[in-house]
Amino acid sequence: MAAANSLSLTSAFLPRHGFHGPSHNQNVQLSTQKKQFARKAVSGTITAKFELQPPPYPMDALEPHMSSRTFEFHWGKHHRAYVDNLNKQIDGTELDGKTLEDIILITYNKGSPLPAFNNAAQAWNHQFFWESMKPNGGGEPSGKLLELINRDFGSYDTFVKEFKAAAATQFGSGWAWLAYKPEDKKLALVKTPNAENPLVLGYTALLTIDVWEHAYYLDFQNRRPDYISIFMEKLVSWEAVSSRLKTATA
Repeated sequence: MAAANSLSLTSAFLPRHGFHGPSHNQNVQLSTQKKQFARKAVSGTITAKFELQPPPYPMDALEPHMSSRTFEFHWGKHHRAYVDNLNKQIDGTELDGKTLEDIILITYNKGSPLPAFNNAAQAWNHQFFWESMKPNGGGEPSGKLLELINRDFGSYDTFVKEFKAAAATQFGSGWAWLAYKPEDKKLALVKTPNAENPLVLGYTALLTIDVWEHAYYLDFQNRRPDYISIFMEKLVSWEAVSSRLKTATA
């Protein structure tokens, strides 16, 4: 794991806009993100090989709330497999050279996902999840984020209750998200199964929790509600969420 920690860190998900149909702003952002995702160069030629990026903190930085052993499996095996499998799937295809967001939107195929969708979306979702947490996280947000939470959910306590319920009741594998709906200019809670995420709905993702069993089983066994509570109370990075919101509403 020491080798992973020594890799140069490129924050690919802070801040982030949602994607909701072709636009000039979207094209500009996709162009920018092509530079953010590290790719391997062979003989001066840039290939479509995405590289696994480490979390923005050491593997043991979230202990005791999320163990380094969980990271060894979750990041080191699951996340790595999504990236490796995606590279194999897109090699030599029309997806070669496109951004990760491009691939997600294309392969979602209006709700009839193509083979590369699951690995592309899971690679995106996991990096976004790592960057939704920080050591000594939790507490309450402030500023514009808290203002919108109070406006759209009634209170911060109500938001937390509803976010926890969304994460706990996502049946089987999936994710719970706080998202921004650009058309309505409002916050919303979204539950998605398997690899799906708010990008395919045209929303801007602000916060996520991974509720696939491999995300918490080593630390919490089958106690998903305990894992969710710890995430909200000790791990969530409201600075990251606020930064994403600032970009989404600029």
